[in-house]
Amino acid sequence: MRFTDSLIRSRAAVLRRVPQCHWQTTGTLGLARNYHFRGFQPPQRWSTIYPSKFLPLQHTRPINFQFVRDASTTPEKPARKPIIRFLHGVFLFAGAIGITATTLVVSFFLYDASTYREDPTYYADIPVSERALFPRRGGPKDLPIAESLVDDDDCEEKRLVKQKPRLVILGSGWGSVALLKTLNPDEYHVTVVSPVNYFLFTPMLPSATVGTLELRSLTEPIRRIVARVEGHFLKARAVDVDFSEKLVEVTQTYVDGSTRNFYLPYDKLVIGVGSTTNPHGVRGLDHCHFLKEVNDARRIRKSVLSNLEQACLPTTTDEERRRLLSFVICGGGPTGVEFAAELFDMLNEDLTRSFPKLLRNEIAVHVIQSRSHILNTYDEALSKYAEARFAHDQVEVLTNSRVKEVHSDKILFSQKDESGEMVTKELPMGFCLWSTGVSQTEFCQRLANKLGDVQNNRHALETDTHLRLNGTPLGDVYAIGDCATVQNNVADHITTFLRTLAWEKGKDPEKMHITFSEWKDVAKRVRVRFPQAAGHLKRLDRLFEQYDIDRSGTLDFGELHELLLQIDSKLTSLPATAQRANQQGQYLGRKFNRIAEAAPGFRVNQVDYGDLDEAVYKAFEYKHLGSLAYIGNAAIFDINGLSLSGGLMAVYLWRSIYFAQSVSLRTRTLLAMDWGKRALFGRDFEVE
Repeated sequence: MRFTDSLIRSRAAVLRRVPQCHWQTTGTLGLARNYHFRGFQPPQRWSTIYPSKFLPLQHTRPINFQFVRDASTTPEKPARKPIIRFLHGVFLFAGAIGITATTLVVSFFLYDASTYREDPTYYADIPVSERALFPRRGGPKDLPIAESLVDDDDCEEKRLVKQKPRLVILGSGWGSVALLKTLNPDEYHVTVVSPVNYFLFTPMLPSATVGTLELRSLTEPIRRIVARVEGHFLKARAVDVDFSEKLVEVTQTYVDGSTRNFYLPYDKLVIGVGSTTNPHGVRGLDHCHFLKEVNDARRIRKSVLSNLEQACLPTTTDEERRRLLSFVICGGGPTGVEFAAELFDMLNEDLTRSFPKLLRNEIAVHVIQSRSHILNTYDEALSKYAEARFAHDQVEVLTNSRVKEVHSDKILFSQKDESGEMVTKELPMGFCLWSTGVSQTEFCQRLANKLGDVQNNRHALETDTHLRLNGTPLGDVYAIGDCATVQNNVADHITTFLRTLAWEKGKDPEKMHITFSEWKDVAKRVRVRFPQAAGHLKRLDRLFEQYDIDRSGTLDFGELHELLLQIDSKLTSLPATAQRANQQGQYLGRKFNRIAEAAPGFRVNQVDYGDLDEAVYKAFEYKHLGSLAYIGNAAIFDINGLSLSGGLMAVYLWRSIYFAQSVSLRTRTLLAMDWGKRALFGRDFEVE
């Protein structure tokens, strides 16, 4: 149907009142347009005026209208040139970025201004317990007993936990921080005792020794972490424990150097004081550096830069210069290897920017390793890759070598020659790092001696699989981290269990025989009590058949004892790593939460004895998530049997993993800034 433009105008109001009307247009020779209306039926009066032009009203199919109008005489605007459109987009994008940046900067300054306080802050009435100001004396040494602390009544939350069970945590390392972050805030009266008031991110400490990272990027104030559980922090050092009276003896050092001791009572005590470096009986370690704490990193950085400065002096002889520039690392574990890699990176990438080029040609880095490969706990292919990388970087790796003595200017070590005989060699050195395993602290040695025969490990305190310190009352004292090791006494435990079972049945334990079904029950008990042994109990039928020597279809007491001893021998000690300490801290946090939830039921039923830990929670099971190491603009990964190695992409992955594991947003921000600063400006060479 054809209508004029006047008809279109006369029917415009009608068309606008049709809510479900959809049209589309198609051009007709540039002058006419087809308007297709779907779902529209014309009014009755339209069919009266134009009876031959409209379909009946009940017709539901789409009706097509074609309107003809005059072509427009207005000229169309010419299209913009591509370059104009591109510049227009660039200016719009730049403007948006500028506005966003300006908004962020202004917002930051407004926030920064809100953080300042001009008026001094005072609190009118501060409630403090009299026992906190004037503690009573007692205990074996008649010392003050800190039964109440000065900030116990600072807020309502702290007042609520004042009467809760006392949880004392010794140390501020990985295990202690993981425990604090897992613990429910309102269940315990928490007190942390540590000689340092920060948590240190130890895996990246080698990077701080050469200026790749700043030390403040690796530390987090421990008081911020303790505040989560409304706890308390005492900057002091634990020196002894009285297990019978549940008192920890603590010593404080004042500014004038004097010390004062006092007692700190506990209901539960967690020992996480870490470890020291193992000297292995080598003399002259006072000429070596160690890498365990922040001060160690500071001393290493100062010593390295001092050697570089002395090597530049005109009075330094060639022989003395070569000695000053000889850097020796004793120990081919992750710490020693990563420090060697970081040291080489600094000397190779930043040295020639500020120092004479002669120094770069005379620098030598040596790694002395007692085993046949460095990183011997990793997959052998990764160890060989690391050695090849060091060989490419001209870092000398001396394997099958043992240090005999350290002097101020040289190291004496023995090494196997081609015939297998030990030959003593001498290596001049201007710097030596000693990184060869861990050993007990003086505090842990004192506790081990006090507990007697139940503590037989010379390197760590022994615990059971619930991380309870052997020789102490059940549920009172726990030990985690580098200072502790889980005792694998499967044979002794099951043997005692079977003896008790035999006596209950009126049988002689030595004449008792175990059938295969009974052996499965014993294996189930082993898995529950010793989760680390589960991997050695996968084929029970083969084990049963292997140790059934007389082919009787049963295991006698001697055969079963031999089987369990074999499992004991296959169980290795857990690694002294941050990963293990972190898992142990999380485990204790979850278990303490469960004990707190079950405490009301224990009190109602008057249960205050027995193995409460085992009643409420399972034994600790370590799950190795993998190992990684930085080896100089490259990194290696050993994750659940999957071995990975590579260059810069692996380095970025290595950084990403540690970036994600960092303890807070503050430290992550500082890490990113330090990496960016190194890329833009290089490492700093100032000596503090």
